[in-house]
Amino acid sequence: MWYGIGAYVSWGIFPLYWMLLAGVPVLQVISHRILWSSLLLAAWVAASGQAAALLASIRRPGVLRAYASAAALIGINWFAFIWAVGAGYVVECSLGYFINPLLSVLLAVFVLGEQLRRAQWAAVAIAAAGVLYLTVAVGRIPWISLLLATSFALYGLVKKRAPLGPVQGLTLETGILAPVALALLLWSEHAGDGAFLHRDGLVTAMLFGAGAVTAAPLLMFATAAQSIPLLWVGILQYIAPSLQLAIGVFVFGEPFSHERLVGFALVWTALVVFAVEGIVAHRASTLEPPPE
Repeated sequence: MWYGIGAYVSWGIFPLYWMLLAGVPVLQVISHRILWSSLLLAAWVAASGQAAALLASIRRPGVLRAYASAAALIGINWFAFIWAVGAGYVVECSLGYFINPLLSVLLAVFVLGEQLRRAQWAAVAIAAAGVLYLTVAVGRIPWISLLLATSFALYGLVKKRAPLGPVQGLTLETGILAPVALALLLWSEHAGDGAFLHRDGLVTAMLFGAGAVTAAPLLMFATAAQSIPLLWVGILQYIAPSLQLAIGVFVFGEPFSHERLVGFALVWTALVVFAVEGIVAHRASTLEPPPE
């Protein structure tokens, strides 16, 4: 449980970290995040004796294709999040991660053929009403929220079908992205605008540390997911967007108008309905007598 809490708290306070790098071009930040996390994860896989199994898995048909898709989606998600934080859209980021679980449910229905219960459909409808209200009231589609939610939900769908474990999978994904990240960093150096080792020591340390702050929560999450019921993992995931919302409003001073409050309230209501229904259904299933 503590590993799960640690993972989601870490993701929740990410905006504080990326905001300190707001003066560095986004492509450089994301490239350092990919490159250093790739090296750290590769070292972890090697130290834990999983390297041979990972190399053998890569040779299986379809594995590289699946993880190339996952790499593209997580790359889009990371880029959008870091850009949005630097541009002052932390509140909109939080909305995206509030929406994400409900969007994942829709993908499960329309792609995997799973069935939703009536209360789950009601939760999805309430959340959709909240997004529609925000679109009309604010006068624009919350595209940052929808991009973050969609990319991460699709990423989850790809990962659900992928054959590797979370650590090996992320190692392969970042490994696929690492050559592109390295090329971008070398180009920045050639163009004379590279930040690493050219800015103050704090910036250089934080760019290097981007790998650790990416890998550590994922390793904590992987440990938690294997150790506690999935129901609790689903509940804990709301820690991150709640912290992001609080940071956006109270630390960065982003506006939180009446219109935004109504739209968020609808999404929160949907999440409460979804969570309560899930708890009730889980308890009912555990109380059912075994078949004769």
